[in-house]
Amino acid sequence: MENKTPRRWHIRRDDFVEIVTGKDKGKRGKVLQVHADEGRIVVEKIHMIKRHMRPSRLTQQGGIIEREGKIHVSNVMLVCTRCDLPRRVGKKNLDNGKKVRVCRRCGNVVGQVG
Repeated sequence: MENKTPRRWHIRRDDFVEIVTGKDKGKRGKVLQVHADEGRIVVEKIHMIKRHMRPSRLTQQGGIIEREGKIHVSNVMLVCTRCDLPRRVGKKNLDNGKKVRVCRRCGNVVGQVG
């Protein structure tokens, strides 16, 4: 029987990430959506795809629409605000009981966990 609970990722919405593999390698952007059940994220202005859309209520004009596609979460790394480089992220408990994400290289707090 397969486990249906979605995994919790080290990337969250509104994080600043850098693409580490693929055609957009080296580009940076803000995370717009996280699809935890698929293990994919949508990054602003990265992996632009074209969709041929029929006119509807949402797209009244129709035609070829360009939008962001999903990227696998393993192809991106969180950018540390202090180092300004893509870094691995660890988790740390603070004295007040909050859990935060920290940069593995410099120890800078990147954001809260949950």
